[in-house]
Amino acid sequence: MDDDGLHPRLKAYEGRPAAVSGTGRDPVNAPMIRHWCEAMGDGNPAYTGPDAIAPPTMLQAWTMGGLGGHAGRARPYEELLALLDEAGCTAVVATDCEQEYGRPLRPGDEVTFDTVIESVSERKTTKLGTGYFVTTRTDVRSGPDLVGTHRFRILKYAPARRPPKPRERRPRPVVNRDNAGFWEGVRDHRLLLQRCTACATLRFPWLPGCHACGSPEWDTVEARGEGSVFSYVVMHHPPFPAFTESDQPADAAGPYAVGLIELAEGVRMVSNVVGVPYDKVRIGMPVRLEFRRYDDELTLPVFRGVTG
Repeated sequence: MDDDGLHPRLKAYEGRPAAVSGTGRDPVNAPMIRHWCEAMGDGNPAYTGPDAIAPPTMLQAWTMGGLGGHAGRARPYEELLALLDEAGCTAVVATDCEQEYGRPLRPGDEVTFDTVIESVSERKTTKLGTGYFVTTRTDVRSGPDLVGTHRFRILKYAPARRPPKPRERRPRPVVNRDNAGFWEGVRDHRLLLQRCTACATLRFPWLPGCHACGSPEWDTVEARGEGSVFSYVVMHHPPFPAFTESDQPADAAGPYAVGLIELAEGVRMVSNVVGVPYDKVRIGMPVRLEFRRYDDELTLPVFRGVTG
């Protein structure tokens, strides 16, 4: 963002009003003081009882317009913000505030205030982006008394351009000596099941020994890839780009089905059910195996629902 003489135009607004003759929506009152103290964990006895005062740090609270807001900001302040918007400084963040106190406020006091544009900085470059710090000063009064001054500083900035984040990678499966053969098969687009060489029982997931006879000896057979949905759940969670299916947009959100698939060979495995809407998945639905590549290193077996 180029300055192009913008800063002198912004400086011309210094000293001009941001709010004129504002009035607090409520008098200073004990319930608001109590809520403030409870939220802040402040048990100072000066804020309770018949001679209570309001916590000095509540100064801004008595001037705030709430959800409905005040009648409106002064025209010069609106013009200043519009000028910054036109220059590309469309984002805003509050950065800090300073307060000075005159006399304590007490329940029953009514406050009025005036706000002035105190300063506009030169162009600054921050991690958020390039822009200008705008400081306003609010003088708060109760009757003729100046009870406090509140300085509030914002940064109006053009958001910095950041390189797009690389697509998040799915977590890698845990590969160990007991299941390495299975993942080697997946890499080659083969769904391998263990078979006990003693009793011929098939098993999945892979285990170091047969659950039927206890034999540690085994070989493998390749599954045909046919099966059906034995059971399933529908997953609901915030969108995680790493878990977006490859045939969905990167920012896709929404539920998806995870099935307990009973293979034609008689063993069961857990995997995603794809190719059909999650709310169309049914127990007993036929499925066919396919291998889906998620990145250069990761391929996973999934099951496509067969309809019709």
